[in-house]
Amino acid sequence: MSAFLSVAGAIADESTGVAAHYAEPLREQRALESGTAVVDLSHRGIVVVAGADRLSWLNSMTSQQLTGLPAGESTETLLLDPNGRIEYAMRVVDDGTECWLLVDEGLAAGLTAYLNRMRFALRVEVFDRSEEYAAVCAFGDGTALRLLRELGPTVEWVDPWAGVQRGGVQYARGDHAGGHWHAVQCVFPRERLAEIVAGMGDDVRAAGLMALDALEVRAWRPAQHSDVDDRSIAHEFDWLRTAVHFTKGCYRGQETIAKVHNLGHPPRRLTMLHLDGFGGELPVAGALVYLADQSQNPDARPVGRVTRAALHYEWGGIALALLKRSVPEDAELELRGGDAGADPKSTAGEVIAASQEIIVPADAGAARDIPRLKRL
Repeated sequence: MSAFLSVAGAIADESTGVAAHYAEPLREQRALESGTAVVDLSHRGIVVVAGADRLSWLNSMTSQQLTGLPAGESTETLLLDPNGRIEYAMRVVDDGTECWLLVDEGLAAGLTAYLNRMRFALRVEVFDRSEEYAAVCAFGDGTALRLLRELGPTVEWVDPWAGVQRGGVQYARGDHAGGHWHAVQCVFPRERLAEIVAGMGDDVRAAGLMALDALEVRAWRPAQHSDVDDRSIAHEFDWLRTAVHFTKGCYRGQETIAKVHNLGHPPRRLTMLHLDGFGGELPVAGALVYLADQSQNPDARPVGRVTRAALHYEWGGIALALLKRSVPEDAELELRGGDAGADPKSTAGEVIAASQEIIVPADAGAARDIPRLKRL
């Protein structure tokens, strides 16, 4: 059991075993965003790669440029299948002797097994350190992050989501909602989590996963555990801005990355939904999205699905949804709240009207205007 569950008011999330909230989820959001709260991420996985060839080896398999990554510099990368679908999203930081890969819950064992199968004769060793180490997240440069740094984390990963990284491409138009995003994950030996809890006082509090989720949804920040399915490609989430390098060498799935960006369009697009007239019942992950006035029609076809929803302390009900590319950007949508929202045949649950805030535009891709040859 995580030491953070001993904090007053802690309500455990049954699926993860860490705190969903500490009885004040909206205040926890404010505190987290202002830099005065920490989030327990000890349910997530940590894989460590050691050996002289670690960076060039990982570089050859994944979407980001990792060769020559300076010690202490943070980035993220994707391991794709041969068709370019996302298998693993990894937060990467190298400490000079080992490369630390922070992954979402339930993924460390599979990633470790895959990497060990790909070692061949290279000078690398792969270890699943999830039982030994845990991550704790803080925002900005406030009292929470200062507390974590005073305790001396083994490594820290600074989320690059605030800007387009070297070799990356952004689909979102204009200012990005994540432009001020500054999340830092500090990795500690698990036995030291109790020290963090003991060090919290009036100026640092604990925030739960619900608070982090709400801020991620507002910043359009994708996460594998909630947003990615077995058909997902990076283009659909605007993940090309931080996790893909377009001028690096070959890697598995690169053909899909290049072809969709240069010649085609992603088949789906991530959008943020403002849940208009929201009555308090959030849709569950997987809730189906329909064009307006269609959710009560049993013959209507859904145009997308909700990946996660949250009650934001400023914006109210919001959600991330994957929509078909063909859905007009100005289309009004609706979905159903509660568990009924994920059942395509259900007419129960509160009908929630939704308007789109565009993340990935419908015309994303087709970056190369290649003239078509005339046929005789």
